[in-house]
Amino acid sequence: MGNADAEQTYREVMTVEPPAAVTPLEVASRDFVFGEVWSRPGLSRRDRRWVTLTCVAAADAPGPIEDHVYAALNSGDIELDAMLEFVLHFAVYCGWPKASHLEMVVTRQWHRIQREQGREPAPWPVLDNDALGPNDWERRLERGVQEFVDVNLLPAPSPETPYRHAGILNFVFGHVWQRPGLTRRERRVITVACVAIDDSPTPLATHVGSALRSGDLTRAEMDEIVLQLCAYYGFAKGEALAGAARAAEK
Repeated sequence: MGNADAEQTYREVMTVEPPAAVTPLEVASRDFVFGEVWSRPGLSRRDRRWVTLTCVAAADAPGPIEDHVYAALNSGDIELDAMLEFVLHFAVYCGWPKASHLEMVVTRQWHRIQREQGREPAPWPVLDNDALGPNDWERRLERGVQEFVDVNLLPAPSPETPYRHAGILNFVFGHVWQRPGLTRRERRVITVACVAIDDSPTPLATHVGSALRSGDLTRAEMDEIVLQLCAYYGFAKGEALAGAARAAEK
């Protein structure tokens, strides 16, 4: 892709004018990241945004977090409700402190967009307590067990520790994976990126394998996720993700 095409892709993705490319990093960002990666047809731009947002938030990269949250919301590729749901899912797999910072950025950039459009910042969407799921704990744990099986394609762990009982079965699979704000496929894209970043061998193998075996992600889509992750979190992390995808086919 030529420089002009790469710069146009930058405008479409970031929703601002591209900076001058002078340093090797700036040239590579223009020519490779926007000229080659973002322009590829194998993954939707919305999916590429989920991977990218996961990477920059996990990396604690202040400038890129601000820029990519702004671009995702300003472009209309990701709605505010979906972005806020992403923050919760990200918190589960990359940690609550990082998610707290991310949500502050979402607030800041959403207000910025409203002001740029000449509007007073609108209040957050009103949340319905029904979205919290059942408060019958036996039923909630039963649903958590079934969701664990449906997502991971493996038997659920026994609830014999607080991590498994209160965390995995009650909250992560008894609640978060069942929330309607993101599709299961989107949650898989986000989770795969998170566990690749976290250096978590067992969750990486489990989530990559189940994403592929379930048919929620094709191998070609997984390969595009690998490339997107390479661009925003490094080729070594991408190689580990690619290795998990190869192992899942054996």
